[in-house]
Amino acid sequence: MWLRALLALLASLLLALPATAQSILRDAETEAFLRDISRDMVVAAGLDPRNVQFVLVGDPSINAFVTGGQNVFIHSGLFIAADNVNELQGVIAHELGHITGGHAVRFGEGAGPAGRISLLSLLGAAAAVAAGAGEAGMAILGLGQTAAMSKFLSFTRDQESRADQAGASFLSKAGLSGRGSIAFFRKLQGEEYRLAIPQNNEYARTHPLSSTRINNLLAVYERDKAWNSASDRALQARFERIKGKLSGYVEEPRIVMQRYPEGNNTAAALYARAYAWHRSGYPDQAMTEASRLVAQAPNDPYFLELEGQILLESGKVQEALPVLRRAVAFAPNEPMILTLLGHALVTGEDPRLQAEAEPLLRKAVNLDRENPFTWYQLGVIYDRRGDKPRAALAAAERFSLEGNAMGAMMNAQVAHAGLRPGTPDYIRADDIMLVASDALEAQRRKKR
Repeated sequence: MWLRALLALLASLLLALPATAQSILRDAETEAFLRDISRDMVVAAGLDPRNVQFVLVGDPSINAFVTGGQNVFIHSGLFIAADNVNELQGVIAHELGHITGGHAVRFGEGAGPAGRISLLSLLGAAAAVAAGAGEAGMAILGLGQTAAMSKFLSFTRDQESRADQAGASFLSKAGLSGRGSIAFFRKLQGEEYRLAIPQNNEYARTHPLSSTRINNLLAVYERDKAWNSASDRALQARFERIKGKLSGYVEEPRIVMQRYPEGNNTAAALYARAYAWHRSGYPDQAMTEASRLVAQAPNDPYFLELEGQILLESGKVQEALPVLRRAVAFAPNEPMILTLLGHALVTGEDPRLQAEAEPLLRKAVNLDRENPFTWYQLGVIYDRRGDKPRAALAAAERFSLEGNAMGAMMNAQVAHAGLRPGTPDYIRADDIMLVASDALEAQRRKKR
């Protein structure tokens, strides 16, 4: 009993808020970039690039983790802390090592329910336990279960070491240097020093000492023929502009302006200031920066997407439409850009614009079924047309993605009752009802 309570308490401290409780950031350009920089490593790991999903989490901490399945979550703080694309690739290689090792599932062997395995946890109580420092850590270690704790922590350290070595092999097979991996581990070591985390006691840590990890990896990387390989310049340029974009979106405007001051007219700086101005409620200044971006690359769909978004969210729908149509023309298979144009078209009630929006939104959900906003826009079109069953089905899809089992169930029932039996939409409504029923039953059991 005490052992179970101990491990449950430790697991709850080590696992920070789940990704679903944090801010998930969706951005077409960033997701495409993460897929591109990872593809060769994913293949080297024996995985199918179509099955590995990269999710950006709005969190300032330097962290990355995997969950069940083949999902890699990367914190915005980690992306911004990285200095180059190779550092980010080193982190991703490590997380792929957790996936191929089955660690998100095998974590149950060490701590009960499956949790998430992360590159580093340095915040709050998790840091105290992981480091073996502070009153929270000492309180747990003082529960009289030192032997059990040692076994658990040894298990997680072993997983981290295995992920390090697997990641090194994936980088090598992909022809990518391990310099970025080493550089990023040194950043993490610097964070540990800054937070006064002991560097000489591996016994009470979930992760091996950073110095140990660096030395072990250096012995592998320095012998690898890819050690002196340079990063792809085009990927590095994409990394820098996305880093600027992300900084503008998640960091305080004051910090953004210090990091990317006026006079810096790189794509990264223009991106950063455009988002910072837009978030601060200065649409004219935001539009000035976005227009400079478009002037640099008139056919870049992501620059056009930003310009159209600023116009749309400033109430200038008619001005946004031609810009967003151009963005879609240059990126016809980017579901989030398709959705943005669809949203702009749905904003008005012109039947011709509704007719233009529907195929765009249907294409968007075919490419990416996991965007609740797309389903919402599609539901608006069906509702205005008087197609209540399909409007209800779109709402059921949206509520299901948002974790609202009751909303999903109620709307799926309406759709199921109004759709012709045997059709794909009818079967889909039935599927949503089954999943929602299971979720509601789980909620009821939890309340008992």
